[in-house]
Amino acid sequence: MEFDLQTAAVIGVLFASTLVRSTFGFGDALLAMPILVMIVGLRTATPLVALAASTIALTILVRHWRAVRFVSAWRLVAASLVGIPVGRYLLEGLPESVMKTILAAVIVVFSLFHLLGRTPFGLKTERGAWPFGFVAGILGGAYNTNGPPVVIYGLLRRWPADAFRATLQGYFFPTGLLILISHATTGLWTRPVGEYFLFSLPVVVLAVWLGARLNRAIPEGKFDRAIHVLLLCVGVLLFVQTLF
Repeated sequence: MEFDLQTAAVIGVLFASTLVRSTFGFGDALLAMPILVMIVGLRTATPLVALAASTIALTILVRHWRAVRFVSAWRLVAASLVGIPVGRYLLEGLPESVMKTILAAVIVVFSLFHLLGRTPFGLKTERGAWPFGFVAGILGGAYNTNGPPVVIYGLLRRWPADAFRATLQGYFFPTGLLILISHATTGLWTRPVGEYFLFSLPVVVLAVWLGARLNRAIPEGKFDRAIHVLLLCVGVLLFVQTLF
């Protein structure tokens, strides 16, 4: 593959989405997927984003594993594994547009409630990881949108910025490995996917490094507000996706 304008566009998108993920802990797939689908198509964009996401998660975990809240992380993963087959079953009976609209509405209301100065209840123990992880598994198994319930759980646990970012990777990395395996077994790992990934790898690593610095630069009192703004954008994007 030659380095051309299309390759440069892919690299630029992955740099921007990785920077968001590395700074806040989530949001890369929702940003990257719609744009990459237009550039390289769905069958290339899907495994490419998954490879980049696993690389981001692994890189962050290697450097910041001490900040991971492991009890929450493993409970979220275990509950998601139970929820995934439920989501696969629901996929056959519930319209995607209806479920994503409901999810978008919950996210928007939750974020606006906080941004308008209302203080939501908090979760004082890690037992809440079970239901949030289960819902995440259902949404992931049905519509590949397992992130929002885990993000909301982290916000309700009121983790500091470093723990929030690292613990999300402790959840996303093992679940991402399962996604990579499914892509490999269904033939989605093609030569173009590998070449785009190798071209993008240096800027992905750079964006992870920059995101870590940005994460530390956000004042502790401002981090939750920034997450709610990003989560609000996620809810709006989910709703927009249902219109097309």
